Amino acid sequence: MEHDRIICLDIETIPDRRLIPEWNDGKFPPKPIWHQIVAISFVEARIEYDKGLPVRYAVECCRSGGDADWDEQRLLSKFWQYFAERAPRVVTWNGKGFDLPVLRARAMIYGISTHSWYQQGTKWDNYMQRFAPDWHCDLMEQLSDYRACASMSLDDVAVALGLPGKIGGHGSEVEAMVRRGEIDNVRAYCEGDCLNLFVLYIRWALLSGRVDPAGHNASLQSLIECLETERDVRPHLGAFLDRWRATSRPMPMFVPCSEQAALSAT
Repeated sequence: MEHDRIICLDIETIPDRRLIPEWNDGKFPPKPIWHQIVAISFVEARIEYDKGLPVRYAVECCRSGGDADWDEQRLLSKFWQYFAERAPRVVTWNGKGFDLPVLRARAMIYGISTHSWYQQGTKWDNYMQRFAPDWHCDLMEQLSDYRACASMSLDDVAVALGLPGKIGGHGSEVEAMVRRGEIDNVRAYCEGDCLNLFVLYIRWALLSGRVDPAGHNASLQSLIECLETERDVRPHLGAFLDRWRATSRPMPMFVPCSEQAALSAT
């Protein structure tokens, strides 16, 4: 199956106090089913092909599912409906260890079908296959050779590449933010992680030969244009772009294309 789009996906959760009423504030519940989902966010992009090869990833949106007042059941129902309709390539950071197990386990609580996750593809190429990054690319696993070496955090790699990293919060603060009624801030923070993730995926796609330098640059330009278009009505997207542009790290947004390199060498 040739996917025609990707989603760079992240979720935010709080401890489900109905299941673990005595859980300590700020402590991370180890079991996926103990996490109540409060935000599902993603960057969505079309995969544009030329002669069967991906040439760029054209960003369509960065958003969170549903509205701020939606409950978990409604968020999950609409997310899995959306997923079934699009069957996208999924990009996550530790998504095999956290995000997708939570999304599936919590759907099971409410009796929501996630058939599109389990039934797509073949025996060796499908969302459940650990070694099929063109279906579900867990970038943390890819960069650690499936944890053969030390895993890195999203923030570690984002900052190293000159990206803003985490802005507007931290996962340990989400429950307190929800209690204060700051769900819009939680959704904005989650979207920031998705923006970091999209850029890291594009750089990894270049690293792994899935896109060439021109496609890398075109994909990031597409993201920049999306953020510029949305910044007036969604200021956190503009804030991400401004921080990225103002980084003190000597890491370029764009990489030299072969034509540019040849010109500079003459």
